[in-house]
Amino acid sequence: MPYNIAMICDFFYPQLGGVEFHIYHVAQKLMQLGHSVIIITHAYQDRIGIRYLTNGLKVYHVPFLVLVRSTTFPTIFSSFPIIRNILIREQIQIVHSHGSVSTLAHESIVHANTMGLRTVFTDHSLYGFRSLGSILVNKLLTFTLTNIDRVICVSNTCKENMIIRTNLEPEKVSVIPNAVISQDFKPREMSEKKDYSKSITIVVIGRLFPNKGADLLTKLIPKICNAHPEIKFIVAGDGPRFVNFQQMIEIFRLQKRVELLGSVPHENVRDVMCKGDIYLHASLTEAFGTVLVEAASCGLLIVTTTVGGIPEVLPSHMTVFAHETSVSSLFNATNKAIESLRSGEIDTTTFHSDVAQFYNWLDVAERTVTVYDEIFKKSNINDKNWIYMLKRYYYRDKQWSRRLYTLCAVVEYMLCIFLDWFYPRNQIDLAIKWPCHSQNTPSSQNSS
Repeated sequence: MPYNIAMICDFFYPQLGGVEFHIYHVAQKLMQLGHSVIIITHAYQDRIGIRYLTNGLKVYHVPFLVLVRSTTFPTIFSSFPIIRNILIREQIQIVHSHGSVSTLAHESIVHANTMGLRTVFTDHSLYGFRSLGSILVNKLLTFTLTNIDRVICVSNTCKENMIIRTNLEPEKVSVIPNAVISQDFKPREMSEKKDYSKSITIVVIGRLFPNKGADLLTKLIPKICNAHPEIKFIVAGDGPRFVNFQQMIEIFRLQKRVELLGSVPHENVRDVMCKGDIYLHASLTEAFGTVLVEAASCGLLIVTTTVGGIPEVLPSHMTVFAHETSVSSLFNATNKAIESLRSGEIDTTTFHSDVAQFYNWLDVAERTVTVYDEIFKKSNINDKNWIYMLKRYYYRDKQWSRRLYTLCAVVEYMLCIFLDWFYPRNQIDLAIKWPCHSQNTPSSQNSS
């Protein structure tokens, strides 16, 4: 049956990134399958209020205060009134939040559980257990996911990481990978076979942050250029390490061999990739790595680390792995990739057709719907009972934090009672649904 779904996250267009890309395409395919989907995110510059994207995808840009890196200021309770209004107005049945560090995603799960709605959370990242930031995120997730109906992870490694971090029941966690629109990432057309002995171009695309391996790259690129005079680099991306790349080019006089593009719109990523022969990915942490799939679809040989879920993404004949996150290991892996292309040991012409079979957004959406179906099939009358959920908060953690969890839950329930009195549900106008022309099911809508 068709569902009314709210995808909620701080990260969405016009900001570009893997999470944003995932939310948009899953929403589009869910609509194609006959479901009603809205997006709730915060305001981006002049994007405030309601916007409509392709196929009538409605986006609520709520004017919350943004704290850092597009994440809203955490308050737990202040977002409840407007989130409640939107969920009732759109007759939402399932709240599907994304991102471990998205404040809006965390708060919306708590609000939706309080309102008795079904909740799903998709995790796109890996977090450790040693740094203060990771510990705080893990504690926050432990609270937020206490009464979650189902969690989706983008790789098996991500699933294991999530279970350890939050002590979730394994049966509540599903694995659904990201995908790629293979038609948008076709290889360049070549009239004749390229002579790799004359020139090879290595492409790097990503946010220039330390966790994405930016510091490794600024040391690795000069070393590769010194060892291979015919190698050129194209680096696309922006971030706090952008200046370091500029300094590297100046210090080692690589102006003619390293092209620094800065931020590139996603619609131009394919054009950048098609200028290269090897894609270099030096990330220190990665739950999946959609950009690897895009690069392979464009016919590039992948050189990457083995962190997180990366080994699960592509078959071995498409990748050359650096088994350590070090300059020397990446240097050896890049040398191996260069020699493989020169010797003809690896044929990249079949990569595009292989990727098209492996990854498809419609398949991702269908598997997501299966998760939704299971939630309603296995639903229990006590799952969203306030007393039952309050007990789960209290017994969720044996440390001092359980008292804080319980206090937050009590305040949330009191606020819900107040809002139901102050602004009754029957006074909230219901939104008219955008006409949906589904692929497999007739257009219809559900009321909550």
